Formats: sequence, C-alpha cells, structure tokens
Amino acid sequence: MRRFSASRICIVPRLSGVGGMVSFQGRLVMGLKRRGFEVTYDLRDLPYRAVLVVGGTRQLAGLWRARKRGVRIVQRLDGMNWLHRLRRTGWRHYLRAEYGNALLALIRSRLAHGVVYQSEFARCWWERSRGPTLAAARVVYNGVDLDEFSPYGPGRPPEDRYRLLLVEGRLMGGYEWGLQAATTLGEILAEQVETTPFPLLHRQIELMVVGRVQDQARSRWQGQGNVLIHWEGELPLKRIPEIDRSAHLLFSADINAACPNSVIEAMACGLPIVAFATGALPELVGEAAGRLAPYGADPWRLQQPDFAALAQTALEVLSDLESYRRAARQRAEALFSLERMLDGYLEALLGD
Repeated sequence: MRRFSASRICIVPRLSGVGGMVSFQGRLVMGLKRRGFEVTYDLRDLPYRAVLVVGGTRQLAGLWRARKRGVRIVQRLDGMNWLHRLRRTGWRHYLRAEYGNALLALIRSRLAHGVVYQSEFARCWWERSRGPTLAAARVVYNGVDLDEFSPYGPGRPPEDRYRLLLVEGRLMGGYEWGLQAATTLGEILAEQVETTPFPLLHRQIELMVVGRVQDQARSRWQGQGNVLIHWEGELPLKRIPEIDRSAHLLFSADINAACPNSVIEAMACGLPIVAFATGALPELVGEAAGRLAPYGADPWRLQQPDFAALAQTALEVLSDLESYRRAARQRAEALFSLERMLDGYLEALLGD
C-alpha cells in the first residue's frame, strides 16, 4: 500500500566530499516552505511524497525501500568528477572522486524515477559517458531570489581601477588552476588596457578573490606582477550580492562547469561574465550578458588556453559596460528566477 504525504518532501543532501550545494539547497527549501510544503532530511522520517537526492548519497538501502513503497525518487545531477584524473590531487581525493562518480551513476541508472540535470551540457555529458536511462529527464537551471540578488543595494565598483572578480567555493583540491587563470587574465588585461587607444579605459586592474585558498597558494601569487590581489576568503552567501555589485567583471574559472551559481548570481546583480566558452557557460550567458572566448585548445585535457583572446573579450565588455550590465540582469530575469527553478523541481518531484 502506498503511503505518502501530499505536502511533504524528503531531501537527501549531497554526499560529503563530492562537492557542496548549500546555496541551492537553502533556496529550494525556502521556496518549498513558502509554497506550503514540509521538508525532511531523513529517509526514515515517514511519510513523504517524494525524495530529491542532491547528487549522490550512501543511503542506497533507504532509497530502495522508499522506491518499493511507491515513493517517487528524483536525482539532481551536475557533472562528474574528472579533474582528479588529470592532476595530482592525492590518492584520498582520487578515491573519493571515483567513489562519488560510481554512486551518482548507480542512483541514476537503478533508483531514480526522474533526473534533473542542471544544464543541457550536463545532460549531454552524462548521456555521452554513461548512456541514456529509463528515468524521465529534464533540465532545470539553478535560480536565485532576484530581489536579494539585484543591481540595487550596497556595493559600487571603484572608479579609478577595474575590478575583476573570482568567486569559487574553494580554490584547492585540483581547482587551484582557477587562481592561476585569473591572475594570468589580469596581467594580460592590464597590458591591453595600457595600450588601448581609448583613454577612458586606462585604469589599473585589480583582482578580488572570494573562496577558500590555501596559504601556500596565496603566498605564491601575492605581490607578483602589476595586478593587485584582494583576498576575501570564504564569505557568507548574504555578502555575495554586495561583492558582485562592487566589481566590473566576473571571471568564471571553472572549466566545463555544469551550472555555476556564481555566474547566475553575478548576472542577477548586473555583473557581466567573462570566461572561456566551455561547459554550460554558452547556454547560461548567451550573447549579451558577457563575452566568452574560444578556449583555443582541448579543455578536457586542460591544455593551455588562449588567454590573449580572453583578455580581448574582457576589454570589449569594459568598453561598453553599461549595455552588458543591463543585458546580464535581463538574462537573469528571463531564465534564473527562484520561482522558475521551484516550478521545475516540483514538476519533477510530483510528476508531470
């Protein structure tokens, strides 16, 4: 006999060590409660109508029992762990990454009734690598509260220099490349700004880094070249809108990203995006909310990209900044509202 509560949903958080999506989970839960749903995080806390597995979990037996009871199970997927196969991140990190991939694939193929991919890129990646499944699949982009993340509020970009912003949860465990890429971009952009024939663009380049950085990496990059680096460290989510509003450009450093929250949050705040055209970024940013440069090599092998082309696209955005700011906000309003995200997940959880 099926036993469920029509107004109760169980959310199984992401497996620790595979990656974090605290901001997504908090926003989803807030929206569900606002729409009258109760939320539990314990598969033993019966009854509930549906289960959302955020990525992977070790609670396979609990998911199997829920499925046998007739409870609908939906899995939220981004991409797979892959950087550990190309960089030396330590054997513990390597094993955790491979174990995480195995759990993700098992739930996707054997336990989930439905799969929500964070982008079309993520869907194609999974289906190319692991094949299609019988589970109903859809794409639902991450969303933000467009009142909280908006161009209006505290935080203004400096007038005497250009601020390039890098926002990542952590720049370690194989992700140190993002810091190297940001500093390289800043150095080349500084040279191009100095030689541009437009005097209004002649300003110093400043890099602001938000995220967890190891002291060793910070010491390595601090004081090198002519780009000033501000280290903000890890910040609470409530500080991010102000930080976004205080910058001129967001550099999205994650190669082959499935749906980076930092990009969506920045666009909602009217902050244009500069990045390489890899992963889901082309479908997220579009043609007007920033500029994406061709990688110029094979990103899946982490070959050296074309930083000169990336710096040139950044300079083009700076030369028409207000138009890109407006377009970024319009893009967020059209595709990345919290309500739009909630609609997509409720349709997946409750059935079409």
